[in-house]
Amino acid sequence: MSTPPEQEPAPEQAPGPGSNGDDGRSRRRSFARWAVLLAVLGVLCGSGVWAYHAQRQDQQGAVVAGDARPADRIELYVSVERIDPAGQYLTLRVGLEPKGRYAEDGSDFPVEKVTVATASDTQRELTFPAHQAPVAREVSIPLSGGTIADYPFDRYQADLSFLAVVGTGPAPTLVEVTSTDPFYRLHKAKVTREHGAVYLTETVTRSRGTILFACFMMAAMWAIALSVLTATWVVVSQRRGLVWPAMGWMAASLFALVGLRNAAPGTPPIGALPDYAAFFWAELIIAGALVATTAYGAHAETRPAPPAAPAP
Repeated sequence: MSTPPEQEPAPEQAPGPGSNGDDGRSRRRSFARWAVLLAVLGVLCGSGVWAYHAQRQDQQGAVVAGDARPADRIELYVSVERIDPAGQYLTLRVGLEPKGRYAEDGSDFPVEKVTVATASDTQRELTFPAHQAPVAREVSIPLSGGTIADYPFDRYQADLSFLAVVGTGPAPTLVEVTSTDPFYRLHKAKVTREHGAVYLTETVTRSRGTILFACFMMAAMWAIALSVLTATWVVVSQRRGLVWPAMGWMAASLFALVGLRNAAPGTPPIGALPDYAAFFWAELIIAGALVATTAYGAHAETRPAPPAAPAP
């Protein structure tokens, strides 16, 4: 019995003349895509760092008003501790440091009693006893010119005034105003001096971070609502019945937006600008989409099956 002749293996085909070039172009395109992605990430991170430093400069900046030329003067260090737009007031912490002949030798103790007149409607005068270390005092200043319903674009005005009296006469006063409330910015609008008193008009706005987060929150609410509406259109138009995963996602989105709304910095009251611009509409769209998906799905599930075709 004869054996069939062994077949020789087919020779391997050499790569075509253009295959190496195609691999090189593919690698270059991949490298270019990664380079563009890294460049975009770098720009985004750099923009975030720049925004952070800009807000940090706003928080650490100080407003200086008064007369710094006399060596004999009273320096007031005013720190904005808390801003409450709902209550229409801001809380100041006022510290004092006498200079020159108003201070005891080798110390920061005033040589005489110092009385500081303020614009507070609850505590008009702050008294710092003589020969004792000055202890910072808190006062409340009313806000005007704004409403919290305009959140996060609400603006307020605070009128500050300080007059330092040493003994029986006014003393040259230098005032330095800073803010420690991270949710707001202070803008110096006007500074005047009259009869030894220093008057400052400060404009109060929300911080950059608060405004950015509020705008992102509104955009995210609309994006989620439109996503749910698109999913409802797909499920209803294709008559898919009760799609439980999609319905669960819609119900979760309905309640998730409530948590996102309550996470807004500064806790704006219900009825603020973001509610009418995004939150109310998003909740209405999602709730309507969920009801429509359930109704059409139930109808599709209970619809009688078409009669079977007769056998040939």
